[in-house]
Amino acid sequence: MATPLPSGLTAGTYTIDASHSTASFSVRHAGMAKVRGTIAITSGTVTVGDDLESSSVTAVLDAASVSTGDANRDGHLKSADFWHAEERPTWTFTSNAVKAHGRHLVVAGDLTINDVTQQVELETEFVGTGTDPFGYARAGFESTVEISRANFGLTWNAALETGGFLVGDKVKIALDVSAVKQA
Repeated sequence: MATPLPSGLTAGTYTIDASHSTASFSVRHAGMAKVRGTIAITSGTVTVGDDLESSSVTAVLDAASVSTGDANRDGHLKSADFWHAEERPTWTFTSNAVKAHGRHLVVAGDLTINDVTQQVELETEFVGTGTDPFGYARAGFESTVEISRANFGLTWNAALETGGFLVGDKVKIALDVSAVKQA
């Protein structure tokens, strides 16, 4: 049975507006603080079908665009210890299922980081639609997911004298997406 679209969302192809969309992350540092940063969403498409099941999402992120507010840390994240940003400059997400989950949506798909692909489920909220000052129809979405760094081969770490490790394994990712409907 087909699940109807959220109220206000209409079928069509929406292009992710990179200048008005963000990907942010946070990870535990030294077992107590959190390091937060952003990575640019460079392109993507939200294809809204006549129902949720016929909808899909693709997105490309630029690993080299990482910004945590500390140039040394950003350089380390771009290095072979973490993201290999020079050799593997993009992260990708390609959905394979969209379904309703209470008031939210679950967008399941393949996330690829460092040439390692893992299935993830983005808890997604449809924020709404509107027309911008230039006459373009827009749709907004917010998504969250928690991943294990180790599952993507991101295993660099340093042991702490007091026990534990410098960088936590769990990474929380949040996406804020504005997409423009194509004519």
